[in-house]
Amino acid sequence: MKAQVLNSETGPGGLALTDVDDPTPADGQVLVDIKSCGVCFPDLLMSQGKYQLRLPTPFTPGTEVAGVVAEAPEGSGYAVGDRVLVMSVVGGFAEKVAAAPAQLLPIPEGLTFDEGAALGINFQTALFALQTRAHLQPGETVGVLGSAGGVGVATIAVAKALGARVIAIVHRNGAEEMLRATGADEVVSLTDGWGDRVKELTGGAGVDVLIDPVGGEVFDEALRQVATDGRFVVIGFAAGGIPQVKLNRVLFRNIAVVGAAWGEYLRTHPNLPTELHEQLTTMIADGMRPPVNRTYPLAELPQALSDLENGQILGKAVIHIAD
Repeated sequence: MKAQVLNSETGPGGLALTDVDDPTPADGQVLVDIKSCGVCFPDLLMSQGKYQLRLPTPFTPGTEVAGVVAEAPEGSGYAVGDRVLVMSVVGGFAEKVAAAPAQLLPIPEGLTFDEGAALGINFQTALFALQTRAHLQPGETVGVLGSAGGVGVATIAVAKALGARVIAIVHRNGAEEMLRATGADEVVSLTDGWGDRVKELTGGAGVDVLIDPVGGEVFDEALRQVATDGRFVVIGFAAGGIPQVKLNRVLFRNIAVVGAAWGEYLRTHPNLPTELHEQLTTMIADGMRPPVNRTYPLAELPQALSDLENGQILGKAVIHIAD
């Protein structure tokens, strides 16, 4: 089969499209023919050797798989021909992958394989952050930093499905139309005075929930935009810098700063993906769709990761592997 193999932790340039042996499923594993695989920030970090999970090279990255079951052992809960998502951790940028049944979820009815790959980790993370960690209530206002990225568009879509008003906060030009199509009620450009604009849109109160996958320099100003009794949810540090929290602001303004590390949470809550997936499936049945904003063939994965690194992808990109 064809696979993108990372031969050195030198970034996207360390990948090479290679002929490799088909995976042989271990006892109890399911073999999946891959149709699409999402492109996400952990894939980029893994190519650079900066992700918390580091594997010896060579290996094939790829974490957000959508495909069709090719082989399934009795008792796995899956059958040949089933359309599935695979939380593969690695191995997704290839034509086949073997995984344990616990790593599989059914693709919601009506989604394409590209949409299934876009559903992946980002939508799980968004629902986990908004509901499990922030306890979002219908009618509350959500601010989304980094809203033009994969986690950002997923958060907008999920927040709208949960009945929230959404303010998308974005630093990239040309994203407003996409963000509004995804569900944003308001779009605020991350320029001087952006915090004043958020306050204006919220009648001076600020947002009830602020989702931050970015970190870095905007943190202090973002914290000021959280309303009394509000929740500032830290998802990651895409900007590279890990900010320091000034606890006097947390104390005297009666706000909460909470973490939302989906992958770490699974260590103690292994049933979480299934529970979240059931809710996401209901949202999809009610009309929500994971946006696919750009697709690449498998041979162009290094370019896709480079584009992600350089901020040239608005929304979610997917590697389309087979029809």
